[in-house]
Amino acid sequence: MIEEVQIPEISENVESGTDIQVLVEIGDMIDIDDVLVEFETEKALVEIPSTVKGKITELLAKKGDEMRVGDVIARVDTEGQAEDKDTAESEPAADDAPKKEEQEDKEQITPEEPPPAESPEEVKAEVDEEEKDAAQAPQKHAVAPEPAAPQKKAEDRPADRGPAPATPSVRRFARELGVDIYDVKPSAPGGRISEDDVKAHIKKGERPGKVAPSGTAPMDMTAEPELPDFSRWGEVETVELDGVRRITAANMSTAWRTVPHVTQFDQADITGLQEFITKNAEKVAQNGGKLTVTAILVKVCAAALKKFGRFNASIDPTNQQLILKKYVHIGIAADTPRGLLVPVVRNADQKSISRLAAEITDLADRARKKKLKPDEMEGGTFTVSNQGGIGGVAFTPIVFWPQAAILGVSRAAVMPRFIDGEFKPRNLMPLSLSFDHRIIDGADAARFLRWVCESLEHPFTMVLE
Repeated sequence: MIEEVQIPEISENVESGTDIQVLVEIGDMIDIDDVLVEFETEKALVEIPSTVKGKITELLAKKGDEMRVGDVIARVDTEGQAEDKDTAESEPAADDAPKKEEQEDKEQITPEEPPPAESPEEVKAEVDEEEKDAAQAPQKHAVAPEPAAPQKKAEDRPADRGPAPATPSVRRFARELGVDIYDVKPSAPGGRISEDDVKAHIKKGERPGKVAPSGTAPMDMTAEPELPDFSRWGEVETVELDGVRRITAANMSTAWRTVPHVTQFDQADITGLQEFITKNAEKVAQNGGKLTVTAILVKVCAAALKKFGRFNASIDPTNQQLILKKYVHIGIAADTPRGLLVPVVRNADQKSISRLAAEITDLADRARKKKLKPDEMEGGTFTVSNQGGIGGVAFTPIVFWPQAAILGVSRAAVMPRFIDGEFKPRNLMPLSLSFDHRIIDGADAARFLRWVCESLEHPFTMVLE
């Protein structure tokens, strides 16, 4: 029996990717969980394993090809069925006659095949035609139309909702029609959503973005103006944005439009902290990590988030609610050859500095090697962006929506500080805290950042409170 191995659902937000490496050939015997291809998505490099055991008879994946979730990688003759096939071929041809007649009988009693599935374009055309006919039909008893329920925007929906109860092909079908799969009422067994449910949904007039008959489409105030022809003034080169850059641009645009940003600045005296790092670096290295300011900052910020709960929250403007998270997952902004990636350290408040250092080292290393999994970059409640290794005296980081705040770290520098009646050289590190002003007031941000600075300068501050 021939079975297909497909690109599985990797993450809710991942729809396609590129085959970086094909690790098998036609004729290879494979087992379950054997890696067939290395598949690069917008966020990570994923190994796609086989779901069946047998012999590869057809290989559809090629290096450099772009594939979508649900596409067939290979067709496999499963092991048991392959043996049956070989046995059947070795028997006399006369034995095939009864089988052929049996098959013909089966074909005669097989019910009619269902009509081919409609494409999104056909469905749209059908709906538009129905709406046109309804508009032209005489209305003997006209009634005022009911106001349409307001459509929820994607950014208004909970960020942590699970996968929709539908197959990847159905979700793709819904996206092509402009339908939010979460708005569709399921009717299939097990509470699953079928293509018929999507069709029924849009035929009710519940398509997002539907324009009122009497008016024109509202102006999109967030749309960027069309670019001029730059080649009029000189030579230009056009370069396609890669997956990471595209997703980063989209996320930053959403954050900038959604979050009213304010940035608070301060300085931390890390003279003593640097001595602590030098003294304990070797001990942490034995545990597989690298003791850095970032690892200590993550520990300090985790403690601060427990003390200042609003900084570990998200706002729900639709329902006028504040979502306070009881967990502390801190994102670490990582500069990689592919662009900005933000792996997440989970439950940072429950881990030692040594363990945090090892985990951050591992995440950063795998981020550079494209080995991060998509779910390792999801669920963050706060972010730390350390640019001190590059340089600069200060910057204003953009809050990662739907988080409430982000901490920016710039390069420390030795500067004079007036202590006990005299100037002394101290190592001062600039910090910048960008926050959502809908959730956090300026005074609270100043207190939060000052507490972080004092905890870096006097570590026992965290223990005393």
